[in-house]
Amino acid sequence: MPHCNFRPDPYQGMTANQMLHIRQHNCNPMTMKVTSYKKPVFIQQGHMQWLWDVDGKRYLDLFAGVATVSVGHCHPKVTAAAEKQLRRLWHTTNIYVYPTIHEYVEKLVALLPEPLKVVYLTNSGSEANDLAMLMARLHTGNFDIITFRGSYHGGSPQTMGLTSNMAYKYPVASGLGCHNTMCPDVFRGPWGGDHCRDSPVQTYRQCSCPADRCQANDMYINQLKEVFATTVPSRIAAFFGEPIQGVGGAVQYPKDYLKEAYRLVRERGGVCIADEVQTGFGRTGSHYWGFQGHDVIPDMVTMAKGIANGFPMGAVVTTSEIASSFSKGVHFNTFGGNPVACAIGSSVLDTIEEDGTQEISAKVGTYLLEELAKMRGKYEIIGDVRGKGLMIGVEMVKDKASRDPLPPADMAEIFEDVKDMGVLIGKGGVYGQTFRIKPPMCITKEDADYFLAVFNQAMINYTERR
Repeated sequence: MPHCNFRPDPYQGMTANQMLHIRQHNCNPMTMKVTSYKKPVFIQQGHMQWLWDVDGKRYLDLFAGVATVSVGHCHPKVTAAAEKQLRRLWHTTNIYVYPTIHEYVEKLVALLPEPLKVVYLTNSGSEANDLAMLMARLHTGNFDIITFRGSYHGGSPQTMGLTSNMAYKYPVASGLGCHNTMCPDVFRGPWGGDHCRDSPVQTYRQCSCPADRCQANDMYINQLKEVFATTVPSRIAAFFGEPIQGVGGAVQYPKDYLKEAYRLVRERGGVCIADEVQTGFGRTGSHYWGFQGHDVIPDMVTMAKGIANGFPMGAVVTTSEIASSFSKGVHFNTFGGNPVACAIGSSVLDTIEEDGTQEISAKVGTYLLEELAKMRGKYEIIGDVRGKGLMIGVEMVKDKASRDPLPPADMAEIFEDVKDMGVLIGKGGVYGQTFRIKPPMCITKEDADYFLAVFNQAMINYTERR
C-alpha cells in the first residue's frame, strides 16, 4: 500500500458491535439494506484519498462516498474554510443579504458558458432535479419528461419517476409524466462498435461504420424518435440526461447522441437538462462539465455531490429566461445556499483550481482506464472498461460472447475480496454488474498501481476458486 504521512486520531468511541446493534434496531431498515460488504467497514476518520476504520486499518478510497468527496477527505483548505465560517455565522436565509452566497454564485457562474448564469441553491441532487422538473414544466407549459433507461436522478417522489432502475422504485404513483427511452449503451445495448464513445477505451464489439459516421448512434436516435411518435404528446417539457451515467455504471453514449437528442427535444418545445451530479467539477478530466464533452449547451444544469466535497449542497443553473418563468410564485428554501455550505463550496472551487484536480482526473484516470483495458484482455469475466477521467466503470460478465451479467453473488465475492485487500470501490448498473471507480480527485499514479495490483489479484482469486 502506498505510504501516507497522516496519522489518524486514536479511536475511543463506541465499539463496532454497539454500532451494528444500533444500526440493526434503531436506524431505519434501509440503512442495513444499503450497508456494503458481508463484513461491514466501520469508518472513523478520513484524510484526502484515505479512510481508517475503528481498528486503525487504512483503506484507499476509490468510491469517494459515491463520487461525492471531490478534492479529498477533510481537505485542509476546505476544512479551514468551514471552521472559519462556523465561527462567524452558521445560518441565515435569503430574506437577508450575506456575503458568502454572492461570493459563491459569482465564482460558479464564471465556470459555465452563456446563457447559464442564474443559480438556485439546494441541499442535494434529488432536490436540484426535483426543482429542475418544476421549472421546465412551468417554463414550457408542457408536462412530459424523457430520461434514459438505467438512469438515476434521485429518490424524491418526483425524481423517482425520472429514475429508471427497478431497485429504486416503489409500488406507488410517482413522477407522473416521466418516460424513458432506450439507453444508447454501446456495450450492453443492441448496437455498438469499436469507435462509438469519447473514451480512451472502446468496446471489443466490431462495426463497419466509416470514420465520420456511427450507425449505432442512428439506431439509438431512432429509438428516441419512436418514443416521440408513440409515448408523449407533440410538445414536451424536458429531456434529462447524465453526460455519463453514474449509478447506471459509467455508461457512455455514442459521441453525437446528445447533440442530436437536444435538437429533437427542442423542436418539440422541451428544454434540455444535464444532470452533472456525478460528472461535474472536472471529474471527467477533459472538461469541467460533462456536457462539454458532448459539444452541447443545456438549458439547465443540475449539480450536487462533489460541489461541496461531501457537505450537503446542490444547485440548478439555468438561463434568465427560464428563471423568469419561475418567479410567478414564491419558491423558498430554508437551508439552500446557507453560509456554511457556500463557504465550503467556494473553497472547493478554489481548491480544484489550486490543486489541479481536473488535470489529475485526466492523467490518472486515463492511466487507470488503459491499464484496466489490458486486464480486460486477460480475464473472460471483464466485459467492458469505460469512462473518462476518474468516472470509470468495469462491467463484469459471465463471458464475453454472451455479455450476460456476472451474478450478484459472484460480484459480491470480488467486491469483498478487494475490500479485504484495502481498497474501497462501488457497484452499479441495472443488474449490479459494474464496478464503479470514482475516487477523490487527488489520487496518485502510485495509488492507481496499488488498486490495479489488488484488482488483478481479486481476478486471480476468483478464477482459482472456480
